[in-house]
Amino acid sequence: MYKAVIIGGSAGSFQVITRILNSLPPTFPLPVLLSLHRLKHVRSGFVEALSIKSSIPVIEPYDKDQIKPGKAYLAPANYHMFIELGNRIALSTEEPVNHSRPSIDLSFSTAAQVYREKLIGIILSGANKDGAYGLKKIKDFGGLTIVQDPEECQVKTMTEASLKLSKVDHVLSTQEIIRFLQNLKQ
Repeated sequence: MYKAVIIGGSAGSFQVITRILNSLPPTFPLPVLLSLHRLKHVRSGFVEALSIKSSIPVIEPYDKDQIKPGKAYLAPANYHMFIELGNRIALSTEEPVNHSRPSIDLSFSTAAQVYREKLIGIILSGANKDGAYGLKKIKDFGGLTIVQDPEECQVKTMTEASLKLSKVDHVLSTQEIIRFLQNLKQ
């Protein structure tokens, strides 16, 4: 019985994310937390582009927003997104981690502490190692871990770093990730 899905990605992940969001049923039972590297100076357009393709609402949360099922929460540009007890989001402009803000590692690590074995963590295509440590934390807390098949990624660095750092539960193609999420029951 899972409580949340968290997805991290960077270079090459935008099309995969749009395919995933487009394929989820409008009645998807879990919140989807998105920690994606993006241009920090571009404030608009990204959430709108995802929303057009998504079957569930895509929200850029504010600090202390409540996390609700059936919605996708996209870390705002140039903010770290932490997950807090009580199903809340905390935003921060602390120093970049792994040259990144938002840091996938920070989002994944805090979500792992909150949701423990009830969390699904997914790492997609990306050009740096951010996310590998966070995915390991999800595994350490008993959550389910998925890495996009590096052979399918536009940029393999992030997925390969994740596979090196911990024993992930599944290495799946985009289509297999979609099928997995579509088959989730609350």
